[in-house]
Amino acid sequence: MKVTQEKLPGSQIGLEIEVPAETSRKAYEQVISKFMRSAQIPGFRKGKVPRQVLLQRLGQERIRATTVEELVEDSLKAAVDQAEIEAIGNFQLRSPFEDLVTQFKPGEALVFSASVDVPPEVRLDRYTDLSTSAAEKKYDPAQVETVLKEQQTERAALIPVEGRVAQAGDVALVDFSGRLSGETDDEAGEEIPGGQAQDFQIELVEGQFVEGFVDGIIGMTIDETKEVPVVFPQTYPQAELAGRAATFAVTLKEIKEKELPLLDDDFAQEVSEFETLAELRSFLEKRFQAEAKQQTEANIEKALLDQLLDHLEVELPETLILKEVKYLLNQTAIRLQEQGIDIKQLLNQDMLPEMRERLRPEATTRIKRTLILAEVAKRESIKAELPAIEERVQSLRSQFGDKEIDPERLQQVVEEELLQEKVIQWLREHSQVELIPEAISTSTIEAVDETVGDRPSATEAVHESIPETGSSSDQVETEFPSALEEPSAE
Repeated sequence: MKVTQEKLPGSQIGLEIEVPAETSRKAYEQVISKFMRSAQIPGFRKGKVPRQVLLQRLGQERIRATTVEELVEDSLKAAVDQAEIEAIGNFQLRSPFEDLVTQFKPGEALVFSASVDVPPEVRLDRYTDLSTSAAEKKYDPAQVETVLKEQQTERAALIPVEGRVAQAGDVALVDFSGRLSGETDDEAGEEIPGGQAQDFQIELVEGQFVEGFVDGIIGMTIDETKEVPVVFPQTYPQAELAGRAATFAVTLKEIKEKELPLLDDDFAQEVSEFETLAELRSFLEKRFQAEAKQQTEANIEKALLDQLLDHLEVELPETLILKEVKYLLNQTAIRLQEQGIDIKQLLNQDMLPEMRERLRPEATTRIKRTLILAEVAKRESIKAELPAIEERVQSLRSQFGDKEIDPERLQQVVEEELLQEKVIQWLREHSQVELIPEAISTSTIEAVDETVGDRPSATEAVHESIPETGSSSDQVETEFPSALEEPSAE
């Protein structure tokens, strides 16, 4: 079999393949024999259909098409092996299939063209002595006080009060009924669907209701009834109310103020596993300090890789891009499911093409960064050491207990993760990175999640066999108990 290669754009190899005449003849005869054994034609037993009858019933075109299809498939695989091509993804037939069928003659050579994706050729003209800047995330002690204050507020006792007006921060018990504004001041508008309630408890802080509603209650006295005008925002979920003016008749029935628990050892024992408030504060301080350090490290990594992208020349094969887009789409679906969103409705067949297209730029960048790290590792002979791999594998296994995992996949992704970490460390040692206070930086602040997500962790990379652990830092300010858990190995 004669195989001619040519280099094509998009990291593809073009192949012109000439199938020998004898091979085409044998393939044609084999297809006829196969049909003769399997065809069921009235008047003939299975396997006993005469050749001429079969040709008349099935038609020459169908037999030629089946022969060409098998020849193309078998020849492509043989050509790739013969030419020792490292193919990735599926083959693409460049010759029109209909033309091949029309031109095919048993016992004559079949010539066709195809292409196949191959690993991209990476050209990195510089990767040492880089000079860049990155945002330095500073630990803010106020974070600890904010978390403690939030927990105080959540555990506050509500004490009924009398003899004063409602104040910001109180919890009010109200009856209300809302109407949309009429065309004129004298005209009463229609009632708002679902805009009525009795004994409704509302905390008098902004953001708890339509803007203006809380402000209207502040200053009221118990048993007072008041007309509170509001305007629904343009972005209001109920389209029929968006941007509409309305008036709520509000009756204040009860005022309660919050009595915060003392910040003491008893409080620490109630909200955490620690015996003293000092221990709890120490834990939170270390936690936020570690997160600040981790974020700074992530910012440095992103700054270095962003600069290396300027020195990279590579043509990415479509196979790699589509694979990465699929991974990102799966991750998006997982996150949406965790939020209780019905992905079948959101990610329907109409939405999927748009979602895939939106994810292409991110997928492309992720692939390029991975290729950069692999290229530096190759040039500098950087490898992950076996003891370190085994240690991390065991650590991950212990996290997931008895859950089934793919040991080979886990070993592979852990090795890749450790290798990437070593390459990043090597780049840092051979580059100049200026740390800039976070408020001054523009590029590195933009995408914290994107930075961390550029290189999936071992748990993410084997997400099909190991459940994701989730981010420990994202929940610190909203779910206090999670702040008291040890950080996961991500």
